[in-house]
Parts: sequence; structure tokens; C-alpha cells
Amino acid sequence: MTFEACTDYLGFFKILPKDWQESIVPVWKNFKASTSGYLLIDNNQIIAGGLVFSKCPPDMLYAENESKAWFNKGFLYLGFIYVIEEKRHQNLGSVWLDNLKKRIPNQKFWLTIEDLKLDAFYVKNGFKYVKSFYNDGIEEAVYTFEG
Repeated sequence: MTFEACTDYLGFFKILPKDWQESIVPVWKNFKASTSGYLLIDNNQIIAGGLVFSKCPPDMLYAENESKAWFNKGFLYLGFIYVIEEKRHQNLGSVWLDNLKKRIPNQKFWLTIEDLKLDAFYVKNGFKYVKSFYNDGIEEAVYTFEG
């Protein structure tokens, strides 16, 4: 298994859930220059990946001021982190995060989650809950990693 900078974004997007694809693919050209992707590859297959944004990502445009505040503090946004179904529960999300932290040492990251059951996963990986806010009545929790 290898951790690689993404060169095949369309290949990565194809592994994402349909609703995630619909939120990134149509606007990708507007974010490509300010975003890096990283993948876990096993036997020439993308098994996990995620995007690192240096400007407000498409799924956070409703909270653009919140995004700008984190970017102004030197944080990068992590989004679209995904492990394919058949490789779940093998610690690959943690492997992806560990490799990212090594690839970009001393970098601060922030992210949001809607699935609050992911709290334990992010806390286990060194992220701290900061606060929650609501988007169309749905709670989103903000987490940061400061290495």
C-alpha cells in the first residue's frame, strides 16, 4: 500500500458516494488550483483518499466567514476523506491521516463533520472538538489538529 499525491482526481471522485461527487465534480475546476489530494493505493486501486483545501471548499460556502477565519490562522481544511466500503474497519482512515501529517509536517488542519459518530475517530487521531454550528438545521462539528 502506498500514500501518493493525487494525479487522477476523476478516479478518486468515482469512489466517493454519489452525493459527494455531486458537490465536488461540477465545481472542481474552481478549486483544483488551491487543493491537493492524497490517496492510499493498494494493488493499483484507490482504496482511500481525501482533499486538502487552502481556500473555502464547496461544501462550506455557506460558512465562508468561518472558513476564512481558520485559513487566516494558518489552518488547511480537510474534506472528502473517504475509505471504500470493502476496506472499512482496517484503520485506513488513520493510516491516511498519519501519512498526511508526515507529508505536511507541522501543518494545522481543520474539518467539519455531520456524522457526529465520527467524533471518536478524529479524537483518536489527535483532533480536538472546537464547536458546533448549524447548516439548514443540521449540526456540524468543527475539529482542529495542531500537531
